[in-house]
Amino acid sequence: MPTYVYETVPDSPEEEPRRFDVFQRMSDQPLTHDPESGAPVRRIITGGIGLKLGVLKRSTTVDKSSPAATACGCATGRPHRH
Repeated sequence: MPTYVYETVPDSPEEEPRRFDVFQRMSDQPLTHDPESGAPVRRIITGGIGLKLGVLKRSTTVDKSSPAATACGCATGRPHRH
Protein backbone atom coordinates (compact mmCIF):
# COMPACT_ATOMS: atom_id res chain seq x y z
CA MET A 1 0.00 0.00 0.00
CA PRO A 2 1.26 3.48 -0.76
CA THR A 3 2.08 6.01 1.90
CA TYR A 4 0.34 9.36 1.56
CA VAL A 5 1.52 12.57 3.19
CA TYR A 6 -1.09 14.90 4.66
CA GLU A 7 -0.82 18.24 6.41
CA THR A 8 -3.29 20.14 8.54
CA VAL A 9 -4.78 23.32 7.14
CA PRO A 10 -3.83 26.14 9.55
CA ASP A 11 -6.52 28.50 10.83
CA SER A 12 -4.12 31.47 10.75
CA PRO A 13 -0.87 32.37 8.96
CA GLU A 14 1.03 32.14 12.26
CA GLU A 15 -0.02 28.53 12.85
CA GLU A 16 2.32 25.82 11.57
CA PRO A 17 0.75 22.89 9.69
CA ARG A 18 1.37 19.40 11.07
CA ARG A 19 2.49 16.78 8.54
CA PHE A 20 1.86 13.07 8.94
CA ASP A 21 1.96 9.89 6.85
CA VAL A 22 -0.91 7.46 6.29
CA PHE A 23 -0.83 4.02 4.65
CA GLN A 24 -3.86 3.80 2.35
CA ARG A 25 -5.03 1.81 -0.62
CA MET A 26 -5.07 3.72 -3.88
CA SER A 27 -8.83 3.12 -4.03
CA ASP A 28 -9.41 4.69 -0.55
CA GLN A 29 -10.85 8.20 -0.38
CA PRO A 30 -8.37 10.88 0.75
CA LEU A 31 -8.63 11.96 4.38
CA THR A 32 -10.51 15.18 5.05
CA HIS A 33 -9.62 15.52 8.75
CA ASP A 34 -6.64 14.74 10.98
CA PRO A 35 -7.35 11.47 12.85
CA GLU A 36 -5.73 12.91 16.03
CA SER A 37 -7.03 16.47 16.22
CA GLY A 38 -9.98 16.52 13.80
CA ALA A 39 -8.48 19.54 12.00
CA PRO A 40 -9.05 19.76 8.24
CA VAL A 41 -6.21 18.30 6.14
CA ARG A 42 -4.95 18.30 2.59
CA ARG A 43 -2.96 15.59 0.85
CA ILE A 44 0.53 16.65 -0.18
CA ILE A 45 1.92 15.51 -3.52
CA THR A 46 5.48 14.31 -3.07
CA GLY A 47 8.08 13.24 -5.60
CA GLY A 48 8.58 9.77 -4.18
CA ILE A 49 11.74 7.84 -4.91
CA GLY A 50 13.33 8.65 -8.21
CA LEU A 51 16.19 6.70 -9.65
CA LYS A 52 18.41 8.20 -12.27
CA LEU A 53 20.86 5.77 -13.73
CA GLY A 54 23.82 6.71 -15.85
CA VAL A 55 23.47 6.06 -19.53
CA LEU A 56 25.45 3.09 -20.74
CA LYS A 57 27.44 3.92 -23.82
CA ARG A 58 28.58 1.30 -26.26
CA SER A 59 31.49 1.94 -28.53
CA THR A 60 30.97 1.22 -32.20
CA THR A 61 34.67 1.45 -33.00
CA VAL A 62 36.35 -1.93 -33.48
CA ASP A 63 39.94 -2.28 -32.36
CA LYS A 64 41.27 -4.61 -35.06
CA SER A 65 44.39 -5.34 -33.03
CA SER A 66 42.26 -6.89 -30.31
CA PRO A 67 41.94 -10.71 -30.22
CA ALA A 68 38.21 -10.22 -29.83
CA ALA A 69 38.06 -8.64 -33.31
CA THR A 70 38.77 -11.93 -35.12
CA ALA A 71 36.68 -15.08 -35.21
CA CYS A 72 39.56 -17.27 -34.06
CA GLY A 73 40.57 -14.96 -31.22
CA CYS A 74 44.01 -14.10 -32.57
CA ALA A 75 44.91 -10.68 -33.91
CA THR A 76 47.98 -11.17 -36.03
CA GLY A 77 46.52 -9.58 -39.13
CA ARG A 78 47.76 -12.49 -41.30
CA PRO A 79 45.55 -15.07 -42.98
CA HIS A 80 44.87 -17.98 -40.70
CA ARG A 81 44.90 -21.67 -41.49
CA HIS A 82 42.76 -23.74 -39.21
